[in-house]
Amino acid sequence: MNKFLEISALVCAVVILSSYKILAQMPAENKLADAKNANVLIAYYSYSGNTKEVAQAIHEKVGGDLFEIKAKDSYPEEYSAMTEQAKKEIESGVRPELTSNVADIAQYDIIFLGSPNWWGTITPQVSSFLQSYDLSGKTVIPFITHGGGGVQNTFADMIAQCKNCNVVSDGWAGYGNRMTGLSGWLERIGFSGKASN
Repeated sequence: MNKFLEISALVCAVVILSSYKILAQMPAENKLADAKNANVLIAYYSYSGNTKEVAQAIHEKVGGDLFEIKAKDSYPEEYSAMTEQAKKEIESGVRPELTSNVADIAQYDIIFLGSPNWWGTITPQVSSFLQSYDLSGKTVIPFITHGGGGVQNTFADMIAQCKNCNVVSDGWAGYGNRMTGLSGWLERIGFSGKASN
């Protein structure tokens, strides 16, 4: 009888721990019920203008503050030279010095963070942004533009680089400056209309 009680207690403990683990790992998109009342920042880096257009479209639907991530160093105008430089920077872990800054990052609850997909990951400028600010406890929502590569490691790398923040796993990715599915995605994660801020 004692053996049966021990086994039952062990099974109950495993079920409770498993349930807690499932709840703890629930996607953040299920936790944005108060999205309309949150202070929102839409931060983005855009090389060709595609990510900027998506950021502006999100701003039109969500409200909040729009912020362009700018860095000190520039890229060659010729596309293949630019992509090679970007590849070297990513492989070397370069974090360019930012020339724009958010005056009071603490005021924001939710940060939409936009980046082009460069060589399968987020740009060095977006990595610098994540390194430069304390985003502890904030919800970060990724949006990615790409030239055919899709999401690849962009969301995963943003999650890895954003210390102590909650990165929504259900980010948005679109080809070039196309907005396909953007409105539906915003509604799905809790932004059904323009916020007041």
